Amino acid sequence: MPIYEYESIEDGEVIELMRPMKDADAPVNDPAGRGRTFRRKMSVFGVSGAAAAGAASAAPAHVHSAGCGCGRPHGSCGL
Repeated sequence: MPIYEYESIEDGEVIELMRPMKDADAPVNDPAGRGRTFRRKMSVFGVSGAAAAGAASAAPAHVHSAGCGCGRPHGSCGL
């Protein structure tokens, strides 16, 4: 089951809920019982590597595996 983030419209508090995809946009009960309204927010995730360590490049790191996503065999794309 995915984890979704919801933000309170009234005060900006963010909560996380694990729920089925079909319920992603279903109403959320205020966990604090204060009657606040929550809306789903766009979540972002972190990645590690040179870019995350403060490298100046904005491009994501290129990592090869058994079958590189660039479609070339390991070491032949030059990245």
